[in-house]
Amino acid sequence: MLSTGDLVFLWSPAKGDSFLVRLSPGATQGSHLGQMKHDDIAALDYGDVVLTNKGEPFFILRPSLGEYTRRIKRQTQVIFPKDSGFIIQHLNFGPGSTIVECGTGSGGLTSVFAHFVGEGGRVVSYDRREEFSKLAESNTERWGVRQRVEFKVRDMRDGFDERGVDAVFLDVQNPWDFIGVARDALAWGHHLGILVPTFNQIEKTLDALGDHSFVDIQVLELLMRYFKTDPRRIRPDDTMTAHTGFLIFAAKAKPLLEAEQKPSNSGASREAPQVETSAVESSLAGSGFGE
Repeated sequence: MLSTGDLVFLWSPAKGDSFLVRLSPGATQGSHLGQMKHDDIAALDYGDVVLTNKGEPFFILRPSLGEYTRRIKRQTQVIFPKDSGFIIQHLNFGPGSTIVECGTGSGGLTSVFAHFVGEGGRVVSYDRREEFSKLAESNTERWGVRQRVEFKVRDMRDGFDERGVDAVFLDVQNPWDFIGVARDALAWGHHLGILVPTFNQIEKTLDALGDHSFVDIQVLELLMRYFKTDPRRIRPDDTMTAHTGFLIFAAKAKPLLEAEQKPSNSGASREAPQVETSAVESSLAGSGFGE
């Protein structure tokens, strides 16, 4: 049975309307299909159906992290689930990891990071604007991961306090200015992730990554479209989440010393390689070639 304070996802089979609700005694959730009392919902469980005062059904579902981050209170653009899932895999972290994030924003990605580092992990989120940190703090609290996050308010030109962390993610307007401090915080061989919305920012960021000896650099964009689920008219939805940003990934490595570089082939002889005649003749024997 549910209880006060639980977070539930209410979904209507009639119109697909949905609501993310924190149950509160005496509260009511309104909709186009009628009202639902929180006390009635709390008397049920996930998977059950609650009726509005007009007799319309809503399913009570356990909310997903993707739905939560799409619906959080925001003052900034949030990172969409299509990007955050890819970010997690390419930053290569999990339970027990320590993640540094620069650009807290509304705390959507902060909540995602904190969810996946587990109780033994830690997320350190930096932003220069206190109002963003306070909003993000509230959003991580609502998802139940606030205890895993340390919020720091300051200008990041002073650098990160942390060293040897498992991953760093930059979601700022000028990430090229913070590549050096991100490198200082990262453990050797670990990954940096960056989100930028324009081609101009990609160019400056790539230059900075090269200047700081990052390797395995990748730039990509993810597109996503849903399909209508009516079996009689399966086709793409009328709207599509297309461009949300460009993702850049790179790994921290030690500079390649001049003495370790492979010799240039620019002055190499272009003569054909020498081949043992006997070996060639042996391979052609009985084949019909060369007769």
